[in-house]
Amino acid sequence: MRSNILKEGIEHAPHRALLYAGGLSDKNIKKPFIGIASSFSDLVPGHAGMRDLERQIEKGIHSNGGQAFIFGVPAVCDGIAMGHCGMRYSLPSRDLIADCVETVANAHQLDGLVLLTNCDKITPGMLIAALRLNIPSIIVTAGPSLEGHCKGETLTFIRGSSEAVGRYRIGQISKEKLCEMEHYACPTIGSCQGMYTANTLACLTEVMGMSLTGCATAAAVSSKKRRIAFDSGFAICDLIKNNVLPRDIVTLDSIKNAIVVDLALGGSTNSILHLLAIAQSAGIPLSLNDFEDLSKKIPQIIKLDPSSTLTMTDLDNAGGIPGVIKTIYGKTPEMKNTKNVMGISVSEIAENAWADNSVIKPFDNPITSNPGLAILSGNLAPRGAVVKISGVDPDVFEFTGTAKVYNHEEDAMKAIENDDVVAGDVVVIRYEGPKGGPGMREMLAPTSLLVGKGLGKKCALITDGRFSGGTRGLCIGHICPEAAIGGTIGLIENGDKIQIDINKKTINLLISEEELNKRKQNFKPYQNEVLKGYLSKYQRNVSQADEGAIAQ
Repeated sequence: MRSNILKEGIEHAPHRALLYAGGLSDKNIKKPFIGIASSFSDLVPGHAGMRDLERQIEKGIHSNGGQAFIFGVPAVCDGIAMGHCGMRYSLPSRDLIADCVETVANAHQLDGLVLLTNCDKITPGMLIAALRLNIPSIIVTAGPSLEGHCKGETLTFIRGSSEAVGRYRIGQISKEKLCEMEHYACPTIGSCQGMYTANTLACLTEVMGMSLTGCATAAAVSSKKRRIAFDSGFAICDLIKNNVLPRDIVTLDSIKNAIVVDLALGGSTNSILHLLAIAQSAGIPLSLNDFEDLSKKIPQIIKLDPSSTLTMTDLDNAGGIPGVIKTIYGKTPEMKNTKNVMGISVSEIAENAWADNSVIKPFDNPITSNPGLAILSGNLAPRGAVVKISGVDPDVFEFTGTAKVYNHEEDAMKAIENDDVVAGDVVVIRYEGPKGGPGMREMLAPTSLLVGKGLGKKCALITDGRFSGGTRGLCIGHICPEAAIGGTIGLIENGDKIQIDINKKTINLLISEEELNKRKQNFKPYQNEVLKGYLSKYQRNVSQADEGAIAQ
């Protein structure tokens, strides 16, 4: 055991003295030391119920001969951080979380980890840490919230709050109705109810094999989630005995399985950013080309909120991720027969699963032959951009519009609220990339406002920042290179024409090559405020979006 360096030999009496000070007995000190990395926080609704799950994990560990130690890591709620300077910290927190887990696990020579997570950047941060450390590890995602209800209307966080603001702005609902909806949109603890970033990453974690079967879709308030937490604690002890390591589980094949399911689900565009970073942490070669190649082969077989009225509850009742795997496996050679942390293969999961085909459509009779996500390129994004096709109305797959340029999300929000953005416009929000923001903020507020004001099918929005998994409409993110380092998005002027063609996977600024080169020669990047502290360190070290926006 790694922890023997702390507890064996005369010279380690000081280490043992400190461990005894924490209440360990002579029996427990001989057991494997297992960290429960908990992202519990009263500030984050998706994490507020983790104290109970910590207890269940701890019971499982102690039931199977391990010694549990709970330690904390930071968590940011994207919904609360959204629309102000706080969102700059969201993506950078992914690397901070990985660093925290690595630091505690190595400083105390832990033998294994159970990583208790849920929301957007926390789950990929935990995965990155597990792969860096490469000690036995299991992920427990804390689960989605239940959907809300208000006078006969089913609500989710996005529809019941963000988009409701737009409906109020155009007089479709009253202020009293808006107040009612915001009270009932999130009736329980848990991650947001649709296929947003948190639930997308939970699903992909299960597909890659790093969490137990059924973990991704089990509701935060369910007894099923408590049992999964206990079983995960029990299982980590066996992983330590058998030396099953994260890099045995997360391979190029299992990551590509995750991409296949991501495309089939129409997951959050953020998943692309995180899978690139996860692969890099494991030394696995992965690029946007892999996503683009698979996107030509995988149709979308399910649509969840915000692209439909179905929620994670519906997916869980329809068979969950095992049901999705059953629907895909064997229908395409792109899905490989990998194994999860319990040694259960994809073929075994598929064989034992059940799928409700009214929710999870058959692979040969999908919702659409288009994938849920796609990579666009062109002179506006020579290194790629990302679109969530599942959230775009097919009527605007081909769109040419007039640029309205803003250097900050807040400026774009004011313009939309003041009706300065009209049908036929392409809203350009730049200097929000990994370095320019810094932190690559999500643009849920302006996209939701556009949809709420009835412009979701009449305007486009492009950015070198990101979008929430809750975004829908013609929204193109992760435009690379970003404006801050001289990307074409920084050269756009008001009145320019921009052409987006999802069918051809292109995005272009419709000016001559001569004019584009002239603008490049005269380009001076807009200067954001001078930063100090963590964001300054992040800005200096972060890579571009097509490389995962990793802070090296």
